[in-house]
Amino acid sequence: MRNEGEGCRPGCGACCIAPSISSPIPGMPDGKPAGVRCAQLTEDNLCRLFGDPRRPAVCERFDYDRELCGDHREQALTLIASLEAST
Repeated sequence: MRNEGEGCRPGCGACCIAPSISSPIPGMPDGKPAGVRCAQLTEDNLCRLFGDPRRPAVCERFDYDRELCGDHREQALTLIASLEAST
């Protein structure tokens, strides 16, 4: 549900922290648990693997969705963590 003209918030990184990722990530061969920063997330909350073929497929599927990302980073972290807990 992407709205035209909207996109990921630069430096948000919520989808690289809140959800668990079961597939291998460079630096995290067993994936990552929910609530843990991805090893590929920079201090500025940007993905080092963006556009890199080593980026996990699940990460490629994350896209801005107002219902999931809310209005700001803290809201995105809460909403994604809540979704993670319910699955």
